[in-house]
Amino acid sequence: MNKATYVAIGVNMDGKKYVLGIWIGANETSKFWLSVLNDLKTSGIRQVLVFCIDGLNGFTDALGAVYPQ
Repeated sequence: MNKATYVAIGVNMDGKKYVLGIWIGANETSKFWLSVLNDLKTSGIRQVLVFCIDGLNGFTDALGAVYPQ
């Protein structure tokens, strides 16, 4: 089975970059992205100004559930 590695990188207002997490997944589903976004929120990421993605399947639905603002 093929799997992919996903890395979330954050940039603060001063331009400093941080690796926020690394996940391994077989499918890009809203359930997978919901898990990733919940991990980020649980780790303390409360406010996000921009998410930069490339049309990830299910991401928009998961984003609306975890970060509705």
